[in-house]
Amino acid sequence: MVPHLTTALTGPLQALESQILKEMPGIEHWFRQQWQQHVVPFYASVDLRNSGFKLAPVDTNLFPAGFNNLRTEFEPLCVQAAMAAVEKICPDTRQFLLIPENHTRNLPYLQNVAALKSILQKAGFAVRIGSLLPDLQEPTSVELPDGHSLLLEPVHRNGNRIGLEGFDPCAVLLNNDLSGGIPPILEDLAQPVVPPLFAGWSTRRKSRHFAAYDRVAESFSRLVGIDPWLINPLFSHCGKVDFAASEGLDCLTSQVADLLERVRLKYQEHGIDDDPFLIVKADAGTYGMGIMTVKSPDDLRQLNRKQRNKMSVIKEGQEVREVLIQEGVYTFETVEGAVAEPVVYMMDHFVVGGFYRVHTERGINENLNAPGARFVPLAFETHAINPDQSLAPDAPINRFYTYGVVARLALLAASLELEDMATSSGLPS
Repeated sequence: MVPHLTTALTGPLQALESQILKEMPGIEHWFRQQWQQHVVPFYASVDLRNSGFKLAPVDTNLFPAGFNNLRTEFEPLCVQAAMAAVEKICPDTRQFLLIPENHTRNLPYLQNVAALKSILQKAGFAVRIGSLLPDLQEPTSVELPDGHSLLLEPVHRNGNRIGLEGFDPCAVLLNNDLSGGIPPILEDLAQPVVPPLFAGWSTRRKSRHFAAYDRVAESFSRLVGIDPWLINPLFSHCGKVDFAASEGLDCLTSQVADLLERVRLKYQEHGIDDDPFLIVKADAGTYGMGIMTVKSPDDLRQLNRKQRNKMSVIKEGQEVREVLIQEGVYTFETVEGAVAEPVVYMMDHFVVGGFYRVHTERGINENLNAPGARFVPLAFETHAINPDQSLAPDAPINRFYTYGVVARLALLAASLELEDMATSSGLPS
């Protein structure tokens, strides 16, 4: 099932898609050069927004959940990519310890863990699930909605290694974004840990990621001859904000006014009649928490207590003190009449799948990563690899390729971001 753009807005995006298709050999050569120069994250997912006149990433997750939402018939692509990723980490790896989030009641999330475990097993590795739940004292089986079960086991540390009872893993794969901080049991391990601990939200910042994406988008746009803004949301950053106490909002409203004007000028430059809007969100964290749509600085001045409280705390009770102010990108794609946005999954530097996040109760200028969202898998994998230039630019086989290109740009930005973080902290990347 493929969503369709609003008819009036297909022209500009088709022009962007046509240019990317035209430059495909040069683009793929450029990507190959980049992957030789930079360390690729083990896996990632990228949320895209397609406004017809613009296609841009709005979030990049380095601890992606949702593998259970990918099409099962294309699992071999995930398996192949996992093999390539593991070879770069530790060619001798045979046993993986997979550490998930501390969710036991979120069954869809645990189905994601089961899907990820299955991918690694089919890639030839022994995999067991190590839980960091503080009250988990013995192996516990959790029944999943699909009839299968998942065994969660308590993690033990012995010197500078962690493992399970009778299981000494060669490497540790995190599917836990460390929003609440880095658990001491994971620090200073002899085993490789991927993604690295500093990639967690206790240290990572979205503003740093999009600063890296600025560099990537500039370089790529010179290569293909486009305005970088067509694939890049403008943004700014504001620290020392306290929504609950209404402190730091002067800085925020000033940044909002400035960024709205910058977006308005780009709209005028490209002949766009829609009203610009911004997304204000916590500079760290996931799960769609701490996010609001802003159309005017007055929206911030008029926040009520409920709205301030909603913006002040994110996952695991972490207080919001820094925010990313990001250009809002409309989504003019729909599935069965509901607003939709593509989410692209990658392992190593390969696009391995994707789905549309669909929400019947959200608008074209709102965050769709919210309760009530559903997921529509798409045959992204083969289409992303094999575009057909004989077809129209917006044919699914070509649109999916374009999605894969922009998602890989965000993945490259994540590579630069982690390298910058490692350099600044004196850690290996």
